[in-house]
Amino acid sequence: MTLLHDGELSAAFDHAARRYDLLTAVNPGYRADLRRSARRLRLPGGGRGLRLLDLGCGTGASTAALLASAPHAEIVAVDASAGMLERAAAKPWPPGVSFVHAPAEELAGVGGGFDAVFAAYLFRNVTDPDAVLAAVRTALEPGGRLAVHEYTLSGSAAHRAVWTAVCRGIVLPAGRLAGDGGLYRHLWRSVLAFDTVPEFTARLRRTGFRQVRALPLPGWQTGITHTVLAAAPDVRQETP
Repeated sequence: MTLLHDGELSAAFDHAARRYDLLTAVNPGYRADLRRSARRLRLPGGGRGLRLLDLGCGTGASTAALLASAPHAEIVAVDASAGMLERAAAKPWPPGVSFVHAPAEELAGVGGGFDAVFAAYLFRNVTDPDAVLAAVRTALEPGGRLAVHEYTLSGSAAHRAVWTAVCRGIVLPAGRLAGDGGLYRHLWRSVLAFDTVPEFTARLRRTGFRQVRALPLPGWQTGITHTVLAAAPDVRQETP
């Protein structure tokens, strides 16, 4: 199955950016589920004194979810698509929120020392998930938290069939109507090609994360979208 990668994928998101919020709005619970996953980080004190990374922020829906759960935190939002980032940055934000144009694999310019990382709909779209996880682990403070909000199928044939039915009936026609059929075909196929929940949690453990667990989301996305939580090691380790 043919997927988009790296610059080709960023260019597709650039093209889709102007209509992206309209299309995600037809997904029941899209923003509520992002807020639920952000809350699952359990950040104390409304995030006061914390530095957070929103990795793969898109047009800012995940940034808004993170801000809702940690209104007093410093939030750095990063995306590889200049078009998506432009749409995000144009929205009203408090002074503690900033936006950086960078690929997920290249966080050195973003800096480290993050107390938590939120990554929504990111990992199935990167060429090397292990490299991104290693970069995230390095960017986190020892013991820092990670929440991944992602279409990670349970492994059940029924959940795979529901995802395909939703894409064929709603997502793909909407994408074609918006002039972004190639991107939305990629988004459908990328879920089928990506890790199942057991595979992704095993990947996190292999790359040095601990306290790994996956939590379901409600509604039609049960068994299709999950929050995967993890923590960096308590002591700084060298990236393998």
